[in-house]
Amino acid sequence: MSDKIEKAFILAAGLGTRLQPYTRERPKPMVEINGKSLIDSALDHLAAAGIKEAVVNTHYMADMLSSHLQKRTAPSITISYEPELLNTGGGIKNALTHFDNKPFFCVSSDWLWTDNVANTLQSMQDTWNSDIMDLLLLLQPLANMTLTSATGDYDIESDGKITRSLKQTGSHMWTSVRILHPRLFEHSPDDAFSFLTLMDRAQKNGRLFGLSCDTYWHHISTASDLEKVRESLGDAKRYA
Repeated sequence: MSDKIEKAFILAAGLGTRLQPYTRERPKPMVEINGKSLIDSALDHLAAAGIKEAVVNTHYMADMLSSHLQKRTAPSITISYEPELLNTGGGIKNALTHFDNKPFFCVSSDWLWTDNVANTLQSMQDTWNSDIMDLLLLLQPLANMTLTSATGDYDIESDGKITRSLKQTGSHMWTSVRILHPRLFEHSPDDAFSFLTLMDRAQKNGRLFGLSCDTYWHHISTASDLEKVRESLGDAKRYA
């Protein structure tokens, strides 16, 4: 059995351009649904799953986001400020010293989960195997993506390994939730780069695995996505 994972990284530095006009006066992670910001929702789920420490990268409206996060007590928060954006791979690599060369959760701050999250994160923990995995992705069946935009990112093999669908015709969408080992970043660039390159390398090396979830997960990528989720949850009038 793997050691309990108690640390996480949250990607929160992006400009949120596709979510305008909602991100003109606040960073994307602070956009609210049902009176709670997306990043607080993510942090609450992580805390419920036993995460004690979270590193959050910031850039756009960094002072506003950092001030907001100072109010939290669980999990404890460390800010990783990026004067220049380091993209999805470089941003995580920039904070690796916080993880003591041990596996950790990593999530983005542009999704909303509405059920069974702690159990799903525990299932990821139970599935994780450092001996054979560098990266474990949580995947959502496309059949469940009826509310927000979806892409067929991956297909799952019978042994749990996954294959990226280059034409996005796969059976599952990646949720951005993952467990990764810091060794994944060996021989990677020291500046900005995409995490996708590491995912593809893990797949080539036979060390990329996936876990399918059967929960209500919504990808908040665009203004339309946000409005659909708010309406679905009966929350649209609050922001009218």
